[in-house]
Amino acid sequence: MKRAGSRSRLNKRMRHLIALLGIAGALCAQSYSYYPRHNFTFGAGASSPRAELRGLLVDRPGISVAYGYRLANYFQADLGVDTVFGAGQIRDYIETPLGPSRIRDYQFFLPLGGRGIIPLARGRLLISGGVGGAYIRYTELLRQLSDYVRLDCPECNARSGWGYYSLVSVEVFVDRGRHLRLGVTSKIYRAHTEGDRLGPVPGVRTRDHWVHTFGQVGFSF
Repeated sequence: MKRAGSRSRLNKRMRHLIALLGIAGALCAQSYSYYPRHNFTFGAGASSPRAELRGLLVDRPGISVAYGYRLANYFQADLGVDTVFGAGQIRDYIETPLGPSRIRDYQFFLPLGGRGIIPLARGRLLISGGVGGAYIRYTELLRQLSDYVRLDCPECNARSGWGYYSLVSVEVFVDRGRHLRLGVTSKIYRAHTEGDRLGPVPGVRTRDHWVHTFGQVGFSF
C-alpha cells in the first residue's frame, strides 16, 4: 500500500511538473509570437521627382504620417499621407482684403495598401515590402493671414491623378515592450496626373514618378 501511495504521489507530482512545463512553454511561445496590432509612424526626409517631372519639379523635403493595422505576424494593412513642400518652387502673391498673401505649392500622396513583414531577432527587427494604390494631388495653397478669417484662392491651380506605390522598409524596436520604433522607408510612386498648369508643369496629362526616402519614428501597441 505504501508503494502504491508513493507511486501515486510521484505520478501526481509528475503531472504537476508536466503541466507547469506546458504552461511555461506556452508563455514562451506566446511571448515569441507577440506583435503589436496598431502602428503609428511619423517620417521626414527627401522626395525626388522622376519621369516626365524631371527637370520641371525639384527635389524637396517631405513628411509622412501613417497608420498600419497588423493583421498577422507577417502582414499589415497600411494607409497614410505624404506631403512634399514646394517642389514646383511657386512663390507668388495675391492681393487680399487683409493685404498681400503668399501662394505656395504642395504635393500630397495618399497611399492605401499592405505589406509583408519578415520579423527577425524575436520580432524586434522588421524588414518589410509593400504595394498598393495611391491618389496624388499637386495644389497651390494660399497662406492665410488670420486664424479667424479664411480666404479663398481663385487663382490657385491644382492637378491630380491615380496610380500605385511600392515600398521597402527596415525598422527596429528600441524598447523591450516593442512600443517605440526607429527605421527608414523608401517609397516609389507611379501615376498619371492632369489638370491645371502648376508652375513649370504644363496643363496636360503627365506620367509622374517619385522616390521618397524617409527616416521615421513610430509608436506601436
